[in-house]
Amino acid sequence: MRAVGIDIGGTKIAGAVVDEAGQIVERARVATPAAVSGIQNMVADMITRLAGGEDAVAGVAAAGFIDRDRSKVYFAPNIAWRDEPLRDHLQALTGVPVLIENDANAAGWAEYVYGAGEDLSDVVTLTLGTGVGGAVIIDGGLLRGGHGIGAELGHIRLVPNGRTCGCGQRGCLEVYGSGRALQHEAEEIATDASFGVGAALRGVRDRLGSIPGEEISRLVTEGDPGAREALRRIAVAVGTACGSLAAVLDPQRFVIGGGVSQLGEVLLGPMREAFAAAMPAYGSRPVADFAVARLTNDAGVIGAADLARRTLTAGG
Repeated sequence: MRAVGIDIGGTKIAGAVVDEAGQIVERARVATPAAVSGIQNMVADMITRLAGGEDAVAGVAAAGFIDRDRSKVYFAPNIAWRDEPLRDHLQALTGVPVLIENDANAAGWAEYVYGAGEDLSDVVTLTLGTGVGGAVIIDGGLLRGGHGIGAELGHIRLVPNGRTCGCGQRGCLEVYGSGRALQHEAEEIATDASFGVGAALRGVRDRLGSIPGEEISRLVTEGDPGAREALRRIAVAVGTACGSLAAVLDPQRFVIGGGVSQLGEVLLGPMREAFAAAMPAYGSRPVADFAVARLTNDAGVIGAADLARRTLTAGG
């Protein structure tokens, strides 16, 4: 039985055949079409091609709110899907059993089974990308909530009456702890000379017109104090949020993913310090550790395929 994983992103659709050890044995990738109907047809074609005429199941990871039955997309932030019966459409087009899952849940599941959460039972994954994605594993199971849309960790309120978030609320973790937030902090440090550490960031902005995330990462690696201060600010935001999450969920580990996570200890160090300051009874109880995600950009397709195999295969 082939297990196919599909990860629908804003700019690309990635697909893979994943074996039972979590290894990718075949890949596919196309640009995400602009038309909604084009996306469905493209995903269906990719499933059919990767299934290769054999018995197969497919997991499809997409950003947004997915119902508890893993069949319908209630709301997708980047695609005009509202109450979209995506599973039924894809099954009708392909004849392959399909499971729909939130992309952060799929990535978090992959890290739990095959990556940085391996051999543990309770893991929280936070993916620091354009926003902040979250996945929660409790007692070896994926927390999905009563309606299927639990673990939206990027939208816990961190700062009362803080910056406006794309979800419509103010002060969410997403606007203080994401890759986009890192750029916001870098712009602030570059603009306000009173910080005294923004010269290199200003130089990047003068040269490029903005301060891209990869340039901030480069400056962090080179030890630039302005870039490191911008990174410290988002690390503190995430670490503080993790203190509250630990009070409720008591995970054994927080797995940090997304492009910025590749900065490793420069990010995790201040995150741990903020976590210690925010964690109730820190020092008098066992607490979670922090680790960088291992599967990087493959986590979505691996997790989607593995969930499909376990859920849709008889005896799985």
